[in-house]
Amino acid sequence: MKQRRHYFVILSLTYLLLAGVECLPAHAQTSVKHYQLNDSHFHLTNYVQKGIDIRAFLGIMGDHVGRVAIFGIPLQQQWSYRNDGTDAPEYYLSSDSPLYYYSFTDAHIAMEYRSLSKEEQNRFDPMITGFNPADMYAADHIRRVLQTFPGVFSGIGEFSIHKEFVSSKIAGEVASLQDPALDRILDFAAEVGLIAIIHNDFDTPFPKEGKPPVYLEQMKSLVRRHPKTTIIWAHIGMGRIVRPIKGHADYIESILRDPAFNHLYFDISWTEVAKYFVASPEATEVAADLLNRYPDRFLFGTDEVAPPDQKQYLRIYDQYGPLWKKLQPETSEKIRKLNYERLFDAARLKVRAWEQANPR
Repeated sequence: MKQRRHYFVILSLTYLLLAGVECLPAHAQTSVKHYQLNDSHFHLTNYVQKGIDIRAFLGIMGDHVGRVAIFGIPLQQQWSYRNDGTDAPEYYLSSDSPLYYYSFTDAHIAMEYRSLSKEEQNRFDPMITGFNPADMYAADHIRRVLQTFPGVFSGIGEFSIHKEFVSSKIAGEVASLQDPALDRILDFAAEVGLIAIIHNDFDTPFPKEGKPPVYLEQMKSLVRRHPKTTIIWAHIGMGRIVRPIKGHADYIESILRDPAFNHLYFDISWTEVAKYFVASPEATEVAADLLNRYPDRFLFGTDEVAPPDQKQYLRIYDQYGPLWKKLQPETSEKIRKLNYERLFDAARLKVRAWEQANPR
């Protein structure tokens, strides 16, 4: 059965390469050389599923941003009249009511994408997020989304396992790095060729003095278990309250040096992460040194959520100004653009081949 499946995948890849330009990597169709960056981490909608029209976002991208990994937020903040009255919460910290998984976000993203011309579509890599990582059926949801919307998605995520203040608010079971449901998701991602963007904090918001990071070894174990899955660890394991731990760069470097983690990448998205990178000249020097030595393993992302204008959308890019000045030109080019293109071009080809071999 595996040999037969591999035969169909190879056949489908050949078909895709011969069929026409729609399946070619985006940079083969539309030059992105003049763009400043690609964005590996962008939310079109927020925690109450509000956002901006994708065409309006194209205008915000303008000539500054070439391609964007685009997704919603898989969680919906409940509006409980008993708790919030007529004051509708707009953010997950605005209410004590729970969050719940909102699967329709995937259909919304797919339809927004499909409303674009082929040339416009080439600037986006939509991601599947509307699944519960504690549910053994989550992989089946991802399969159904791919087969319902073929030609759309390139990966899964950003989805969260351990996230400060969010995890405890989600109704139902708490997600875990050791859950077989998560293993099933990442196994399926490897089969299809989907990139997986995972938010998982290095540590708890208020760690115990002198104790090692709570979730680091569990995360490393998860990555080791899935050597064929391309994984992007969002925000380098940091959060709003989860600050860089002592020796954070050393922990990251130990991972980067280990061949067992060659399929693991880090994004430097979120203004909360950027503030630590540029907190002092010394901090920027440490960060730049790490990135210059491992230029192929980091991606730039904004982590913006439905920004109203280009100034807000690119604020993190400007915030990283001191870092860009410290990076070697080749390193800067890879982190801002080329690593994105390499990973997402490969994902597009693999996922389209799987879809051809596994029609609905």
